[in-house]
Amino acid sequence: MPAWVEEAYKDYASRLPKECSLNLLEINPGKRYKGADIDRIGMEEGERILAAIPKSCQVIALDVGGKAWSTEQLAGQLENWMQSGQDVALLVGGPEGLSDACYKRAGQRWSLSPLTLPHPMVRVILAEQMFRAWSIIARHPYHR
Repeated sequence: MPAWVEEAYKDYASRLPKECSLNLLEINPGKRYKGADIDRIGMEEGERILAAIPKSCQVIALDVGGKAWSTEQLAGQLENWMQSGQDVALLVGGPEGLSDACYKRAGQRWSLSPLTLPHPMVRVILAEQMFRAWSIIARHPYHR
């Protein structure tokens, strides 16, 4: 990722308190090349993603076809996730999206936007929106 992506992600992630921390885990998407079996690559990527998720996690798949939440609705979701006591895994797929197995494991599908967003932007937007949602819960002045 470009340095600006790393810096922006780290900035927003570092603003969150320990009880609402973000832990970025990057999964190798596999090599895409001319003539590659994209279905097989996507399935293998999905297996690597699922293997990285602890069994007790709530799983939320980011998906353009998922439910779009307002910032206030996201704050409500975040509050529910925090009160559940479970960790939450937010899954972002590779270039072809998430595998069917990942969608089956997910309890919810969340759409950041109906637009197709580049992966570097998704990382930053996700971190910023999580901080913004937390700021609403905490009555922090960030969200005005």
